[in-house]
Formats: sequence, structure tokens, C-alpha cells
Amino acid sequence: MFERLALLIGTDNLNKIEEKTILIVGVGGVGGYVATSLARSGVRNLIIMDFDTIDITNINRQITAYSSTIGLKKVDVLEKMLLDINPNMNVIKYDTFLNSENINVIFDRHKIDYIVDACDTINTKKDIIQYGLTKYIPFISSMGTGNRLDPTKLEIMDLRKTNNDPIARILRKWAKDNKINKKILVLSSLEVPKKVGKIVSSNSFVPATAGLIITSYIIRDIIK
Repeated sequence: MFERLALLIGTDNLNKIEEKTILIVGVGGVGGYVATSLARSGVRNLIIMDFDTIDITNINRQITAYSSTIGLKKVDVLEKMLLDINPNMNVIKYDTFLNSENINVIFDRHKIDYIVDACDTINTKKDIIQYGLTKYIPFISSMGTGNRLDPTKLEIMDLRKTNNDPIARILRKWAKDNKINKKILVLSSLEVPKKVGKIVSSNSFVPATAGLIITSYIIRDIIK
């Protein structure tokens, strides 16, 4: 199944990838592409977490969103997709909302090697950052991908180097106020967001590219 990938990175590195357990919090526009591309990259152990259902407005950007899946739970649809990619995967799904009250429960149940924060909730992002830094678990936190058109402006960087990102601005202030000096790895766009009104606009290619960039970083980090 992964012969072509093994040609590129070697069998030993493929085995390293297969052994890792990765938690993805939020499996919408960014997280869904992280999950499926990790599965196609040999990751066998995935924990997916999302409390949302698929809506018709998700069809323009989310990998789980089709006319036939509207109204279904995102984690249910994604689980079927992942097992269709690789029936030998170990997919654990949580149809729940991650917060400060249950984050310890999740990590007590599983040995997690990497965290991908692809959720939309600022407080959850803070909880993940604090937990990752405290427990020395590598993580990447996705910042905003809405109201943007240029996927080439996406980069993985330290939170302190972000610019033109409203979510990152909030988190930078929070990190400064709480005297958090450790590196906080994020995926962020340097593109100035478009002003389109109260509703956040979106497209098919910026969130998808963000997800693929995150997967690329994780795979390269595992095999380095």
C-alpha cells in the first residue's frame, strides 16, 4: 500500500510513522485534510475529535462534506473515510468538545505523540498549547484560514512571528500576559484577510493546503 512512499523515505522511516499516535482536534476544513493525508502517509493510529455535524455550508471546503453526508457527525464520516483508505488503521473517535475539564482524561487514556489543533475555539487552543508545552508533547496549532485566497502565504512558524492573523494576535497577547516563553508552533497565513462582513468567507484550497502543510511538517519531523 505504501511502497511508493517507502521508496522516498525508506522502510525504517515508514515503520516509525506507523508507530506514532496523533490526535487531531477539529476535523473540518483543515483537520479533515490533515487526517486523510496522514492516513495516506502511513500513520496507523489516529485519534479524531469533533463535536460538530456536517452542514451544507461545509461543502465548499471540507473533505467529509457531500450532499449525502449533510447532517451526519464529522467524526463518523471521517472514520469511514480513513478505514476505507487503510482498513488496518486504528481510528479512535471522540464526538465531544475538548476543554480544560476533559483534556486530562483524553491524555490519560492514550499515549499521544503529536497533537494537531485544527479547532476554531480560542480557549481550546490555549488548553492544547498549555498541555503540549507542560507535557512536552509536540503540537501544531492552526490559525485562521478564512477570508484568504492565497495558499502560498501559509507557513509553519513560531506564534511570535505571525502577522495579519486575528486569531494569532489574541494568542500572542495571551502568551505574553502569561509569560509563556517557549516556542509555540503554529500554521499561519501572512496574507491580509479580506474584509467581507460578519460571516467568515472560505474556499476549497486554502484550508486544504494548510492541512497538507501540517501533515508534511509532522512526517518530516518524525523521520528527521
